[in-house]
Amino acid sequence: MSLHTWWLFVATVFVVSAIPGPNMLLVMTHGAQHGLRRAGATMAGCLSALVLMLAVSAAGLGVFLEAWPAMFNALRMIGAAYLVYLGIKAWRAPADEVAAANANADADELTAKPARSRLALFRNGFLVAGSNPKAILFAAALLPQFIDAALPKLPQFGVLVVTFAIIEVSWYLVYAGFGTRIGSHLKSRSVARLFNRLTGGVFVAFGAMMALARH
Repeated sequence: MSLHTWWLFVATVFVVSAIPGPNMLLVMTHGAQHGLRRAGATMAGCLSALVLMLAVSAAGLGVFLEAWPAMFNALRMIGAAYLVYLGIKAWRAPADEVAAANANADADELTAKPARSRLALFRNGFLVAGSNPKAILFAAALLPQFIDAALPKLPQFGVLVVTFAIIEVSWYLVYAGFGTRIGSHLKSRSVARLFNRLTGGVFVAFGAMMALARH
């Protein structure tokens, strides 16, 4: 892989990763509700799922999904249903609990038991990032464009994955940081309720778009 090709990959991933989607929305939401440090578990879950999807696309699962549209559609509908579930859950979340959690955020970091464990946040991030099988097809279509067939493929794949991970995490930090900036405003019950409604509605919209999208 030439340096020019690598820079082209960097530019492509930088733009694609910056586009708001379910992953970025979840990271921002957890940043607002749990703080930047705890949102790190969410980021780790999202990134783990994406790296796994890159690996399975390289192993040929993307071709399998392309050849078996029924399997692809089943996975797509399961992913869409999960996003809708998250949206409904966020919409119905009690505003009092969100406001209280943010009002006592500093004390919780030091003394209180967290409302959600880091494992739960990691699992949430992993499931959201892994809920869209289109990411596998996207990776299967994208990665070969930047790999030189005349050179060993595994080292090139490793470089691309590491590059992708660094750029993706950088954007996670941007979104989570923005979430922490608005988190202080969630101490107000009315603002917390509005935040729940907005994030819940967006998750439902993402799920609906995934369900209605044509392969």
